[in-house]
Amino acid sequence: MESEQQPLTIWILDDGKPGHRNQSLGLAEAMGRIQDASIHLISLPHDAGFFSRMKKACEQAKQLPKPDLVIAAGHKTHVALLYLAWKTGARSVVLMKPSLPCKWFDHCLIPEHDFAEGVKTPENVMLTKGALNRIAYDQEAKDGSGLFLVGGSSSEFGFDGEALHKAIGEIVGYVDLPEDVQWTLTDSRRTPGDFIESLKEAPISKHPHQKTDSDWLPEQLRRASVVWVTEDSVSMIYEALSCGAQVGLLPMPRIKKAGRVARGVENLLEEQRIIAYSSWQASHQLPVNQDVLAEADRSATLILSALR
Repeated sequence: MESEQQPLTIWILDDGKPGHRNQSLGLAEAMGRIQDASIHLISLPHDAGFFSRMKKACEQAKQLPKPDLVIAAGHKTHVALLYLAWKTGARSVVLMKPSLPCKWFDHCLIPEHDFAEGVKTPENVMLTKGALNRIAYDQEAKDGSGLFLVGGSSSEFGFDGEALHKAIGEIVGYVDLPEDVQWTLTDSRRTPGDFIESLKEAPISKHPHQKTDSDWLPEQLRRASVVWVTEDSVSMIYEALSCGAQVGLLPMPRIKKAGRVARGVENLLEEQRIIAYSSWQASHQLPVNQDVLAEADRSATLILSALR
């Protein structure tokens, strides 16, 4: 972008869900790395009714400079996104497959696993590899450390703490790893409360999610050279690939047939971007992350090009 271009003003509609907010911020911050931008969050009460959310959005919007772009993720943001973009003349950018017709938005950034293979998408749809995130690759920050990211039970997975404990122990104890590798582990709100306690004898720095702030995990990912993620934690898998680490999948018992999100993970396995724990047991080799994901930056470049 040339220096004479005016700074962008970006509004983000925040429905209160950290995952949705991080996707929107990931895109907005990527735009800010290309062109000067000011980013403003508009909070929509997630538990409030439709009219209350709209009222709150409009009240906050009155206090902000006119936007060039309005970005949002999450079904409850869609109507407010369309209305505020129409009222201000800004472009609307929706993340993830919307519940309203795609043609109503200026730009739709949708994970490729949301569409069946071979399906033609509308011109305003940009397919992404997984959900966007705020992680940016920083080779100079890599310090050879290892990171375990543990999720928990979900609609597709159960939780087998004993099997997970065994897998982590084997990975940490593998003799061919550098002796000075420092392992760190964190869990999630879905992880059983006693799991970290079960690892008390393991030579791992343990950090329950309740005791970390929003900046802790991005910093760990920035420094980590190896990341192991439980299969249920799909967003974490893409964050690990975005930070440039070698990535492995920790085993979790599947309780129902794989859904559309799991298709994306299967594609990553087929592309050898990541490796399943069972395959690692046979080879003790993690795939080298030669093509670091930078989907937020790629998407930002495409949208800014469309603004010219």
